[in-house]
Amino acid sequence: MKKLKDPRLLLILSMTVFGTIGLFVRSINLPSGEIALYRAVLASLLLGIYLLVTKQKIPFKSIKKEIFLLFLSGAAMGVNWILLFEAYKYTTVSVATLSYYFAPVIVTVACPIIFKEKMSLKQWICFLMSTVGIVLITGIGDLSAGQSHLKGIAFGLGAAMFYATVILLNKFIKNIEGIHRTFLQFIAAIAVLLPYVLLTDGVNLGQLDSKGVICLLVVGLLHTGVTYCFYFSSIKALPGRKAALLSYIDPLVAVIVSVAVLNEKITAVQIIGGAMILGFTLWSEVEKKNK
Repeated sequence: MKKLKDPRLLLILSMTVFGTIGLFVRSINLPSGEIALYRAVLASLLLGIYLLVTKQKIPFKSIKKEIFLLFLSGAAMGVNWILLFEAYKYTTVSVATLSYYFAPVIVTVACPIIFKEKMSLKQWICFLMSTVGIVLITGIGDLSAGQSHLKGIAFGLGAAMFYATVILLNKFIKNIEGIHRTFLQFIAAIAVLLPYVLLTDGVNLGQLDSKGVICLLVVGLLHTGVTYCFYFSSIKALPGRKAALLSYIDPLVAVIVSVAVLNEKITAVQIIGGAMILGFTLWSEVEKKNK
């Protein structure tokens, strides 16, 4: 039990579990919006129970001015999940995940515009080389992958854009941290996803087989509820550089799962592209964290 309190171990566990989500989502035969909705519902129920048991009160009085930002960030989180799950349907889990990890690059470019920060030469290099990485992942010059593959990458980049939006909005939210913030974002995601599901494909939960139900419970309770608790418990106890390094376990595990478990193909060029995205993004991220 003492080992489970080690923040490094908690973060490694969190990133490893996050990296396997594509494997489980692939086995849930539901529209992406509906999977995202149930994910938010299950996770918010688990976090709500955790907050009750630990007697942690949400400081509503101090966050009145930030409620709208919390709602927007929760809505962006919900859309981000839908797009990521759609990416899994059209391309491999590894390519979808690597495309999704373009999010920090988007944040790096957006910060100078929003916060009037200057981009250093190093950040420009990271942005340009990560963009080249995305070009390599698309398989330029190899038309055998087809339109489905490109559509999956587009969904992955769309998910990255909305995840970057969540990160940027969180920079304006000052009066609530960690699990409290995430719990309220899950509630906001439900508020947005529920009408979306009802107005599009409707509720199809009854069509799931036993395998799909188990995978949905795993995605909602383990990948989201439990793992988010581990993630926030560890992230606040670790130095920024170490947390940034360990966070890249997620895409590496996703690539291993894609190739070794799902038997999905990944070319040498795509591996180079993925390495460029992760490597240059990490280089930029470590610089910012150290400052």
